[in-house]
Amino acid sequence: MNTTVLTTGGTIASTESDGGPKPTQTGEELLEAVPELESHTEVTIEDVAQVPSFEMDGETLEAIGERVRELDDDSAVDIVVITHGTDTMEETAYYVDVTAQPETPVFLTGAQRRPDEVSPDGPSNLLTAVRAGRAFLERDAGGTFVAFDEEIHSARYVTKTHTSALDAFQSTDSGPVAHVDRDGVAIHRPPRSETDPIDATSLERSVYTIKSGTGVTGELLEAALERGAEGLVVEGTGLGNATPGLAEGVRDAVESGVPVVVTSRCLEGRVTPAYGGDGGGERLREYGAIFGEDRSPRQARLRLALALEAVDDLESIRAAFEADA
Repeated sequence: MNTTVLTTGGTIASTESDGGPKPTQTGEELLEAVPELESHTEVTIEDVAQVPSFEMDGETLEAIGERVRELDDDSAVDIVVITHGTDTMEETAYYVDVTAQPETPVFLTGAQRRPDEVSPDGPSNLLTAVRAGRAFLERDAGGTFVAFDEEIHSARYVTKTHTSALDAFQSTDSGPVAHVDRDGVAIHRPPRSETDPIDATSLERSVYTIKSGTGVTGELLEAALERGAEGLVVEGTGLGNATPGLAEGVRDAVESGVPVVVTSRCLEGRVTPAYGGDGGGERLREYGAIFGEDRSPRQARLRLALALEAVDDLESIRAAFEADA
């Protein structure tokens, strides 16, 4: 089996330095800590970036996606592993899956403990990704996944749910695709892409996320429109509700031609226009908002930016959110 490892930085590559930990280790150094990999695969290493993932920008994300597409077309590559910081790992996974739809299994992995801390988890997570990759190849699988703490999560459902615990990632609503243990890989459902693709890669479109909550007014939303927002994501409460002030802003945005996607701050469940009132989901639907189903606000922001690049009318953008729902 041939594996290409794309390194991008993150905690898995970070060590203590002046001003706090930062990514310092190369891909070669990361793999030296996992000698067991040699018994599973031949590895090619490419250092793509060296940043903490909270500094990941659109340009770097697009570069990662482009390299994945190139490797997906290379018959000599069996799996791709991307080492990445945990803060925005789920966003990179979702972006890669939506824009590349790889037939080659792609795994993002990282660490919660640095290499210079006691019991770093990066080596185990790297090994988990490679072992899962071998099992997925036997199923002729493809798609994008997060490999972490001996679990494999679909890019469509994974999210980081803990700031520091080793089992930081969960697959909300669906559960993990597979578990990896001493005896092998237990696959729970077909390992494949669970997103619907969008024919775009650029993240240049300006999309703002506005959070609802007790007493939130529409001022931030209106400010986003004044700054030229091309799309808005409202992180609502519960089933997808907002304050009256935010609802008025949604109305103004849609009337001015700016699409608004409604999501929820809840970790599980989908949004639906069930409530009336001045800011309920039914009122937002009347104003023309798009309901983002069970996508996280982070996924909705990426998907809206890509949809704005791919199509130019509200109904086509709405259709992009009805896909893979």
